[in-house]
Amino acid sequence: MAEQGRCCDLGASGEQGGAPHWEKSLGTYVGCFSDDGHERTLKGAVFYDLRKMTVSHCQDACAERSYVYAGLEAGAECYCGNRLPATSVGLEECSHECKGEKGSVCGAVDRLSVYRVDELQPGSRKRRTATYRGCFRLPENITHAFPSSLIQANVTVETCSGFCSQKEFPLAILRGWECYCAYPTPQFNLRDAMDSSLCGQDPEAQRLAEYCEVYQTPVQDTRCTDRRFLPNKSKVFVALSSFPGAGNTWARHLIEHATGFYTGSYYFDGTLYNKGFKGEKDHWRSRRTICVKTHESGRREIEMFDSAILLIRNPYRSLVAEFNRKCAGHLGYAADRNWKSKEWPDFVNSYASWWSSHVLDWLKYGKRLLVVHYEELRRSLVPTLREMVAFLNVSVSEERLLCVENNKEGSFRRRGRRSHDPEPFTPEMKDLINGYIRTVDKALRDHNWTGLPREYVPR
Repeated sequence: MAEQGRCCDLGASGEQGGAPHWEKSLGTYVGCFSDDGHERTLKGAVFYDLRKMTVSHCQDACAERSYVYAGLEAGAECYCGNRLPATSVGLEECSHECKGEKGSVCGAVDRLSVYRVDELQPGSRKRRTATYRGCFRLPENITHAFPSSLIQANVTVETCSGFCSQKEFPLAILRGWECYCAYPTPQFNLRDAMDSSLCGQDPEAQRLAEYCEVYQTPVQDTRCTDRRFLPNKSKVFVALSSFPGAGNTWARHLIEHATGFYTGSYYFDGTLYNKGFKGEKDHWRSRRTICVKTHESGRREIEMFDSAILLIRNPYRSLVAEFNRKCAGHLGYAADRNWKSKEWPDFVNSYASWWSSHVLDWLKYGKRLLVVHYEELRRSLVPTLREMVAFLNVSVSEERLLCVENNKEGSFRRRGRRSHDPEPFTPEMKDLINGYIRTVDKALRDHNWTGLPREYVPR
């Protein structure tokens, strides 16, 4: 959690007096608050930075996402939300220095330094806007499905999105001059979009119709953001195993938000810890996490686990993803010079066989397996994730799974432009990889699993 930061003028709100003033302040300092972590108030967006957390970094992140408050805790953690924590405490209790800013305060353990950031000058920050999700048929019981509403003449998308964002709803729904706020639910799951022309009528006609326009607001669906370590050590030691580049980090994001429990890792990756994977710092054998990420293969490493989710991805995609990661980190792209150098063919010759042996070893030595194909998880997220969660022996509500689906991307899409040829594989590389695909496909069938998805097979 965070410590405390550079503050500016208290302004009219002045909710907790006596706060110091700093030159680099942006938002209005509100005060120091208690936060026990069990039921957070500021839980709309969360991130950590063990080395570089600053007050302005946290304020920027929350303001960009249209939140009212930014809270810093334990020197390295940032939380965003639209409601203040209930319990304020003395300023002296927020005493940890920000990891990236000497002399600034970022809360303390279970203490939040809170700033109001909604008054930041509009020109100084790029605020995220609402994203159009589609035209949908209204649910039967609007009052039950849409908990909050705003009725006013000439209501706009921006007005409706702002209203719903303030109330921390991820969906803003327009029907004529009626604005509703909601979460995805089994009754309104956004799976069956209608033709957009059905929502393109004038406001009066649209109000009388049974269709509505749905927009994603900038705020996060918070019904599935709470996570913690297991209250008791797990009796079953579960691996989340994959070849590098197969989407393991994304699968961990889905599992954590679906189950409410942190995942662990055989490795330590500070970048992932900073993105909210608190299990990264936990020892991988602590048994305090719901499952443990591993890329390891070989009998000894596999037999340490009681069971495993084996995540498999198209090797062509995995190889490109892992090469990008090795050259440019989790969210970057390898440069043209990397693809054109000897580095790329050497990488393919070395890693393609590992893609195959990784699956073969887990099929051979794994005690209890659930095979999950990355492509199927992408294509059919809720049913596949439901199967994964059941394998982990956790009961999850349908609403929580829909929340995960609504937050499915997390922070794991690569940014920027791909700089390489979209087809970097030579005929020789394809021959090599296709041979491994056939081998793995046969092995899966021999172990009574469905073979590889058809899109893997030789192209």
